[in-house]
Amino acid sequence: MALAVVNYPTFTPKDYQWIQSVREKHDKLFYGVVNPHFTLVFPTENISFESLSKHIQKVAEKFEPFEFVIRCATVGDPDFMDHAHLFLIPDEGFSKIVKLHDAFYRGPLEPELRPDLPFIPHIGIASLPKPEACKKLADELNAQNFEIRGKVETLDIIRYDGVTVESVRQIGLSYI
Repeated sequence: MALAVVNYPTFTPKDYQWIQSVREKHDKLFYGVVNPHFTLVFPTENISFESLSKHIQKVAEKFEPFEFVIRCATVGDPDFMDHAHLFLIPDEGFSKIVKLHDAFYRGPLEPELRPDLPFIPHIGIASLPKPEACKKLADELNAQNFEIRGKVETLDIIRYDGVTVESVRQIGLSYI
């Protein structure tokens, strides 16, 4: 079973409901499987839970909680799992999420880093069979001029078996 690390951001109830309403309608692959999240360590079976947990705790102590703001949706991963995907990308907080991700991929996770795949912080909100459908939805959402504010405060180590997601440990960001 694969392990990964995600952040389930803190949102206002209104923003959370908006995201979930879009996901319920347009993300049949992941809605109901996993809550809105930023993936910080992608699924791997090449590290033990104990080693991953110790590493994530050590890195988390070097970061303090931070806020982000999302104002746009964009098409990403045009063929992952034979679907195109729509992402919410943070305008503010982007670099902090990248730095957190990059810090995780030092040490024991370094061999897992895929330098051939750029890391773009995102929250997936749609999985549709065609990229054109994602682009149309992105244009519709972006015309709304939405603004979603959130906070990254905790990290969840999750187990993923290809069907279900289970949180097995939560670690707070806690700059010391």
